[in-house]
Amino acid sequence: MSKYSFYIGHLRFIANRTERINDDVGLMMDILNSIASQIETQDKFTLEAHELRAGGRALAGLAGFLQKQILPEVVAAQNESGEKEVRWVIDTSMAFTSKVLMHAEISKDQEALTLGLPDSPP
Repeated sequence: MSKYSFYIGHLRFIANRTERINDDVGLMMDILNSIASQIETQDKFTLEAHELRAGGRALAGLAGFLQKQILPEVVAAQNESGEKEVRWVIDTSMAFTSKVLMHAEISKDQEALTLGLPDSPP
């Protein structure tokens, strides 16, 4: 089992619970599922060139949802370990978003990007 099972869980939760109201949202949720599957077997993931912008939006959406909906509940419940994990997922997802979108701009959406995960929270 991956030491990032909590991150995989958050990725899959959002990907499986988000209504696929159009093709763009469907693509973003497929990318989140793909990231989760890749992380299960290795501590990194790759976004193909054509997935960069949608992947960046998907990761930002994950972070935004957790920031607005989940983090306040975890804090209110005084769940310190849960709060560390949620904050790690938010911070990591936003850092990935920045790297992905910067890479998309620099590479003009022509090069895949592989990102490794930082150390998981203690």
